[in-house]
Order: sequence, then C-alpha cells, then structure tokens
Amino acid sequence: MTTAAHPATPSTATSARADAVAVTGLGLLTPAGLTVAENWATLCAGRSVAARDPELAGLPVDFSCRVPEFDTVAELGRSRARRIDRFGCLALVAARRAVADAGLDARTWCGERVGVVLGVGSNSLQTYLGEFRHLAEGGPHRVSPLALPRSVPNMAAGEVAIDLGAGGPSFTTASACASGATAIGVARDLLRAGTCDVVLTGGSESSRSPMAATCFQRMRALSGRRERPELASRPFDADRDGFVLGEGAAVLVLEREADARARGARTRALLRGCGASTDAYHPIAPLPDGSGAVRAVRAALRDAGCVPEDVGHVNAHGTSTRLNDDAEAAALTRVFGDRPPPVTAPKGVIGHALGAAGAIEAAYTVLALEHQLVPPTANFGHQDGDHKLDVVAAVPRPVAMSAALNCSFGFGGHNYAALFTTA
Repeated sequence: MTTAAHPATPSTATSARADAVAVTGLGLLTPAGLTVAENWATLCAGRSVAARDPELAGLPVDFSCRVPEFDTVAELGRSRARRIDRFGCLALVAARRAVADAGLDARTWCGERVGVVLGVGSNSLQTYLGEFRHLAEGGPHRVSPLALPRSVPNMAAGEVAIDLGAGGPSFTTASACASGATAIGVARDLLRAGTCDVVLTGGSESSRSPMAATCFQRMRALSGRRERPELASRPFDADRDGFVLGEGAAVLVLEREADARARGARTRALLRGCGASTDAYHPIAPLPDGSGAVRAVRAALRDAGCVPEDVGHVNAHGTSTRLNDDAEAAALTRVFGDRPPPVTAPKGVIGHALGAAGAIEAAYTVLALEHQLVPPTANFGHQDGDHKLDVVAAVPRPVAMSAALNCSFGFGGHNYAALFTTA
C-alpha cells in the first residue's frame, strides 16, 4: 500500500501493470443473502433488511441486520460447528465458497504458498457474556475449555487455514471498522512481495450481542427508530440518526494477474491501488474536514496510477451517523470536486458489519464493476450540509466505468481506500 508521502505517478486506470492483482473468487454471507447472487439482488432492490432481533430483546435498541439462518452442522460438521464461534463459521463458509468460485481446489494446491488475511474488529462478546455468567454463578469448572480458542479474533484466519490447508502466512488485522479493508491491502502486499501465490482475504464479524448493542447505544451511535427498523439506516440522508448493527463475512481470492491468466481463471476485477492514513485526532470522531480520508483516497489513486476523473463509482463507508457521513462527504468533495462520481452506501441495506464491513463492501465494489451498475442507497431522500454527493437512490443506476473506489474508516482514526478496475 502507499501512504500520502509518495509522489504522484502519471498514468491511467487502464494502463498495464506487471504487479496487478486479480480478484478471482468471492464468497459472501451477509444480511443480504448467503450467495453472491442473493447479495447482489438484495443490494440492487435498495430496501433495508433490518428487523427486530430476539438476541437484543428488552434493550433500548432491539433490532439489527442478521445473516439468514443456515445449517452450520451441514456446512461444517457437528464437531467443527460446535467449536467455532459464529464469526468464525461465517468466515469459514465464505472462504470455502470463494475458493470454489475461483476454480481452485484446496486438495491439490501448494498450501505453503497460500495465505489467509482476515479482518475482525473485536472478539465474540456473546460467547464471553455466557462464560462470565457461568464463572459468576457456578465457578471455574462451569467455564467451557473452548471459550478462548473459539472467541479470539485470530481464529477466523486460523480456522480457515486449518480447513483449507493454507500453510502460508495467516493472521488477522484489527483496525475497527476498517479491518476487512485493511486485510485486503495487506493480502495484496503479500502477493506483490512474492510471499504467497494465492491469498484468501476479507473479514468477518458478528457483534449482535446485548453488550455490543448497549455500548454503541450508550455512545449514541445507533439509530433509535425502533418502530420502523427498516427505515433506520439512512446513509448521507439529512434525517439520519445512527447506524444499525449488522454482521457477515466476505472472502476474496487474490492472485497475481499473470498467475490467474496462466491457469485460465476468470478475473472478476483487478485490485490496482490501496491507500491508508490515520487521522491522529480522536478515538471516535473523524477529522471534521475529512482530511485524513482524503489522504487515504489520494494515496490509493497514486498507487493505482489513476486520477480522480478515472473513478466511475464510489462505494462509501456511509455509516448513517452524523459525524462520519459529514466527514466522508467532505473528503469526497475535496477529492472529486463539483462533479463527483455516483456514490452508494450499502449499510443502508445491510447495516454495519463493523470489522467485516470493508471486506463486504469491497466485494460489492467488484460486483458493481462486473455489472456496470451502481446499487441504490436505502432510505436516502435528501442531503444536508455543504457537501453534495451524487448519491444513487431508489433504483440502480447503469454506469459505464473502468474503475471504482471503496472507502472504509474506523474508530481510532483508521482510513483505508482501495481502487478496483475492470479486468
């Protein structure tokens, strides 16, 4: 990845790059569906899937966006399903599907050349809540010996590596809600460095726990629209009042473009540029003028050899909170000026999957390039403030584009941007 200190490189979005990295497989399990096709259809429908959540019953905010039920025992086997927490199960199933989508076979690949880099924002609060209760009510002997290994964040990557025989580097990135996006950039760097030939990357998170919901509600970060949950998440809308808790997993298979071409693989898109920065400003609030995000976006453009005019679409972080949407709108306005590319914010449909959000939205950016279509932002009516974005709303918009930008930001001031182009 590049940082804001690197000089610009004049080029175009379609120029050849010897170090180009191909996206050859996608696996998605989100509130929008359990397959890539289901996700795209739900996203393009532009309607929120938020609903009351039994896990959150009795709390001030008692709704979320949930991944549809699927049979973890049938997918993973009884023993593995029992020992892996929900965020790990989501990651493992998404990884298997991404590998299959890429036309790869874990039984025959050279495992020591395969890496796994997944973003996870936090550990599983739901599991710990139960185990703390066991400790308080019954003593140490009531605590499950699986509590720790099923709950620590690195086990998403660890279980995927174990299951698929990936013997290369395997680890988890944690940069709050930018974790999944950060993982993708690190995975790209492993390929460019020659450390791996294939990297499974993305993110997974399931924070639909009473503690997580309570913490975010106490911070006034969650929407309070309990009577109409489906109208709660409204990125960039003037009437937004907070985000909706979500969950999910996305795994992308990355390979060097030359390697993918040599094996006859389908290339869904190319990952051309990545940029990162830190606000160094506040633990929670972003820089109001969006200058930290601006540095990350411009770094991604330089890394790709692109200029702002090359970008045909922006998949925004768009949390539906006042501070974050204002800062992101300011940043995009500074980068793209008076003629911004069409913007969408998937959190209006699927809520905020926290550490997995950047990975899920990167996959959606790839799909937008494939379909030459920008999905609508759910619940968007009109903007406020001085920064006017071209927010796609109500229906999908056909757009002829060769490059699309994905933006992700997180607590701690983490900013990450990734630029994808058509193959």
